Amino acid sequence: MACEVEEMSMIRSFEGFQPVSLKQEGDYQPSETDQLSTEEGDPGMDPEPRQISRQPSVTESTLYPNPYHRPFVSRKYFATRPGAIETAIEDLKGHIAKTSGETIQGFWLLTEIDHWNNEKERILLVTDKTLLICKYDFIMLSCVQLQRIPLSSVYRICLGEFVFPGMSLDKRQGEGLRIYWGSLEEHSLFSRWNPWSTEVPYATFTEHPMKYTSEKFLEICKLSGFTSKLVPAIQNAHKNSTGSGRGRGLMVLTEPILIETYMGLMSFIGNRNKLGYSLAHGSIGF
Repeated sequence: MACEVEEMSMIRSFEGFQPVSLKQEGDYQPSETDQLSTEEGDPGMDPEPRQISRQPSVTESTLYPNPYHRPFVSRKYFATRPGAIETAIEDLKGHIAKTSGETIQGFWLLTEIDHWNNEKERILLVTDKTLLICKYDFIMLSCVQLQRIPLSSVYRICLGEFVFPGMSLDKRQGEGLRIYWGSLEEHSLFSRWNPWSTEVPYATFTEHPMKYTSEKFLEICKLSGFTSKLVPAIQNAHKNSTGSGRGRGLMVLTEPILIETYMGLMSFIGNRNKLGYSLAHGSIGF
């Protein structure tokens, strides 16, 4: 009797265990979800276990940095600060209204490249008679220097890639635009080798580095947009001119733009540190 009781208690103690089949490595063992998927087929067909292909998870990613949203870069340039470019435009509009009353064709924010390959931030304003090149201080919000070029004196515009002498040590890539309004023969050797000379009879421009920060800057920093307004304005000015430049016409050429610098140490330091821009250069201290 005692043996029967002991045997029955052992049977009860094993009732909670389920038999587990051992499988070798590489054998397929369908999971619960796989078995459910096989049972969803036709009821008349024998369910056959099949391996379910599992798709890897795909995460949608966005391009970074966004070409129209570069806050950490654009905040360094004071021209991109809220209201800065609008204030500059209003200042220049007021100046034109007081001095000449000419009709304004448009405003652009470009980079001027001088004859020593130095970059300079400039606002360009085209009227029906004049091209104005403005050095604007976006920190103090004031016009520092304003150069006026009569459109009737402009006789050639060159569009093309920048080229340098073979021995030049500081070269740049990219394309630009050069505007000629004076005689190159009058360009003296002293002014050519003087980095601060203002008697150079041409000006060279390229697109501002903040072109892609917003839709607004995409329009005012686009070189093609500036050219499309400048060329017809010059042609109309030539037609209406009564001076010595009448009848000379305007030549628009596509050719390389030569920047005749060799050592380029000054432009190398200035351009790498963006010294020609109204820029927050960070705190300096010890």
